[in-house]
Amino acid sequence: MSDYEKLGLFYLGKSYDLEQGKRGEDLILYDAKDLTTHAMIIGMTGSGKTGLGIALIEEAAIDRIPVIAIDPKGDLTNLMLTFPELRPEDFRPWINAEEAAAKGMSVEAFAERTANTWRQGLAEWGQSGERIRRLRETVDMAIYTPGSTAGLPISVLRSFAAPPSALREDSEAYRERIQATASSVLGLLGIDADPLTSREHVLIATILQHAWDREQELDIAGLIRAITDPPFRSIGVMDIESFFPAKERFALGMRLNTLLASPGFNVWLQGDPLDVGRLLYTETGKPRVAILSIAHLGDRERMFFVTMLLGDVLSWMRAQPGTSSLRAILYMDELFGYMPPLANPPSKPLLLTLLKQARAFGLGLTLATQNPVDLDYKGLSNIGTWFIGRLQTERDKLRVMEGLEGAAAGGAFDRQAMDRVLAGLGKRIFLMRNVHEDEPVVFTTRWVMSYLAGPLTRDQIRTLMASRVVSAPSAAPVAAPSAPAPGATPAEGPPVLPAETPQYWIPARPGVTSPLYLPYAIGAADVTFANAKFGVQEARRVAYLAPISDGPVAVEWSEGQELRVAIDQLQRSGVAGATYGALPEAARRPKSYDEWAKTFVRWLRTSQELRLFQYPAFKEVSRPGESERDFRIRLQQRAREQRDEQVEALRRKYATRMATLRDRLARAQATLAREKAQQQQQQLSAAASVGSTLLGALMGRRVRGGSIGSSVGRMQREAADVQRAEADVASVERQLAELEAELQSEIARIDTGFDALTAPLESIAITPRQGDVTLRFVGLAWAPYVRDAQGNLVPAW
Repeated sequence: MSDYEKLGLFYLGKSYDLEQGKRGEDLILYDAKDLTTHAMIIGMTGSGKTGLGIALIEEAAIDRIPVIAIDPKGDLTNLMLTFPELRPEDFRPWINAEEAAAKGMSVEAFAERTANTWRQGLAEWGQSGERIRRLRETVDMAIYTPGSTAGLPISVLRSFAAPPSALREDSEAYRERIQATASSVLGLLGIDADPLTSREHVLIATILQHAWDREQELDIAGLIRAITDPPFRSIGVMDIESFFPAKERFALGMRLNTLLASPGFNVWLQGDPLDVGRLLYTETGKPRVAILSIAHLGDRERMFFVTMLLGDVLSWMRAQPGTSSLRAILYMDELFGYMPPLANPPSKPLLLTLLKQARAFGLGLTLATQNPVDLDYKGLSNIGTWFIGRLQTERDKLRVMEGLEGAAAGGAFDRQAMDRVLAGLGKRIFLMRNVHEDEPVVFTTRWVMSYLAGPLTRDQIRTLMASRVVSAPSAAPVAAPSAPAPGATPAEGPPVLPAETPQYWIPARPGVTSPLYLPYAIGAADVTFANAKFGVQEARRVAYLAPISDGPVAVEWSEGQELRVAIDQLQRSGVAGATYGALPEAARRPKSYDEWAKTFVRWLRTSQELRLFQYPAFKEVSRPGESERDFRIRLQQRAREQRDEQVEALRRKYATRMATLRDRLARAQATLAREKAQQQQQQLSAAASVGSTLLGALMGRRVRGGSIGSSVGRMQREAADVQRAEADVASVERQLAELEAELQSEIARIDTGFDALTAPLESIAITPRQGDVTLRFVGLAWAPYVRDAQGNLVPAW
């Protein structure tokens, strides 16, 4: 293993001596855990900040840390250009023909020279194609292009899903999410709305809150309907018509509908739904670097997408358990316009909230900009690591100094020394100020593994992603049995049954007006799964539909399917004007339902099970309802936490001895400084004595040789004292270095090779015991069906 492939450390470059103007040999290894307090990369165009950002993302990927990278300029798409073989033909498709011609070279020759340059550059920094191969094998990489099909499209407007309960319980974060979503929708329409005074903003925010409070999901069509016909009759103390008349609401709805119907806008409804959890990990749980390229979008569309993304990041974050280890990274390549000091775009409050709260959940934000003057100071004060490159103006330097002083939180901050350092920074040379370290460090960035071809065009992105077909994860299907033959000619109303026969109607989808209702047996029960060994006590409410036949066994529950409609949503009557299929004779007898209830309970006891996964090495068991994918993701995070805990324990173990040696070193250095001062004083005294003696001799006074000899003797003693003090300092420094090496050796022995994707899992099945099934009801259910274009009956719920 190379020196830089160390536990949870990001290899960013090597030290740099500004006075001598040359690179040192000390590796700059950034502790991944420090990124939970966020980072800022600042530098003018040409400073090398994009290269530093790409290097940081590469290191995170190798450490199996997923990244969402917002790419407003198109530079981060270069992360896809990694070539383990480093062959000229790998570089050939990405060579700029004009650049090759300007150098008087053919594209093939320029590709060969570029391949050699990359091979030599990597080797100079202790890297090779093998490390590139490891990068590609460790993570999945994908380019997403919202509003375009060049890369993988993202459906942003398909739905406005309700945030998780954890976020809704935080009133401030919940309000910010509602306001940001409303502002982004209006911004897409070109309406710059004030959240406090705009009727449009208040109306949409109220619609969103009304739906989300009830855990309901809105799609864009539902939002338009709610604008024209709100599901509430008043806002504040005023009735809806006084606050926002129907005619004006209709005009607002029409504007949104016109935008939705405009040519090309349908691409916003295509592709994967915006889901941060699925951007960070693949279906199998492999970490992903998701590059969200928005260079092709206009300003309004960019703000809309970034705001919606940040809102979803906030929702995802609040659903995660707390951790002190780095879980994921949100990288933004140019922050200008999204967190300004005075204006309040919808993205700003979400960014400020993330900067304040994300640390507790292990989410690290890394923000890059060339315009530090245009950033909100409150946000800058929450950033723990500053990477500062060459700056363009004096105003930029002053703003950076303010931010650094604020991040120091009252600690020592030498403005003059910092000013000198900032003035001396050049290309690819950065100052790193990390609040977790004692001193700032100047370093030069390493050679990146990704080929820096410059911003990729949409055609180039399309070429890169041509082989990738990432379909939206299908939602859990509505359990819908195949439609039985409706029997005789459907009746225009339900059959007349005894009053004690329990009947339920499954609600039809909105817009279904004349369904055909077909009969099923429905059973609902509460099933408890309990296991003390694994700490499981899980209660589930289940409902099943089973077909009813005229055979000797009228209802066979094993042939049924689970009904994914909450039983409290079942209705007591159907849609007016509906028709009904024939009802088997057994379903007309009330006693049949008593018998079906008994068989339903028996069937549940034998068919229901709670399946869990276990990884004994970590003593971890999946939670009820947790998929294998999510369990493996949690195992990888647990491995990272254990790794950090073990490192921290080792550092605590050595802390006392380190502190003792550092104290001894400080005392030895103080003694050395004192001895050197005394030696210098003695040298001055001796020189003065010799001078006085010589002057006296010239003037005829008698010279006493003893005084000169005495001065020389004192000088020799002082020199000996200095030598002893220097030896003491060197001895303590050697002991300190040996102890540090011993610590690093122990850290290096910690196993860091855990890969959750290949970890062997054990399967555990927990079944209900006698008495763990509580029957809610068994009855007759009427399920709505409609005919599709081919004339087939399909479920309408």
